[in-house]
Amino acid sequence: MPNAHRNAFGAAALSLGIVACGSDGLCPAVRAPQASAELAVLLDPAATAFQSQAPDTFDVRFGTSQGDVTIRVFREWAPIGADRFFHLVQHGFFDGNRFFRVIPGFIVQFGVSGIPAIQEAWNEHELLDDSVTMSNEAGTLTFATAGPDTRTTQVFINYRDNPQLDQSGFAPIGRVIDGMGALRLLYSEYGETAPQGNGPLYQCMLEGGNAYLERRFERLDSITTTTVTRPTAS
Repeated sequence: MPNAHRNAFGAAALSLGIVACGSDGLCPAVRAPQASAELAVLLDPAATAFQSQAPDTFDVRFGTSQGDVTIRVFREWAPIGADRFFHLVQHGFFDGNRFFRVIPGFIVQFGVSGIPAIQEAWNEHELLDDSVTMSNEAGTLTFATAGPDTRTTQVFINYRDNPQLDQSGFAPIGRVIDGMGALRLLYSEYGETAPQGNGPLYQCMLEGGNAYLERRFERLDSITTTTVTRPTAS
């Protein structure tokens, strides 16, 4: 397996590195899913629905194909990222997402919409960086980044302590408080994302969304629902 530092940039820098390469005709012809009326607000990241401040602390429950996972987010750790995550959860962005990059002993990554038009919209709304105030310890949730001020929607959960990510600007926003066992059951045999490994090609995910993943990577685990279960005391 490549060293962890290299993996950090490979895992977390998809939005700039692989999109620029294009798919060169490698993507299968599929009918990309369209946004339903319920999800239409996600086509406009500048909408007022995404401008409010998140609670100081809040819990999010992910229903996944391997069981429930609960994450507690602390806004003081990384307020810009926490606000973005809160809004995405509130409006169902992560529902139906696949865990498209699962590297045991390192990280699990998700946060690419299965609906290409939604992902394309959010890729144009990059976030300014938060300062790194907490270390990337096992169980922490962190936004992926392709370099300074490039965070959009992709996040990863650290399977182990990855302190080498701290110095590269990866700022955790919260941590798993229940369900790490479910995360360790996620299907990982596809390995690294293409072209480094046999996993999905990011450009094809952008073109075909979940239709592409269902055609070529049907064993990937998925998120069924996401819910803000409660704000909690800081």
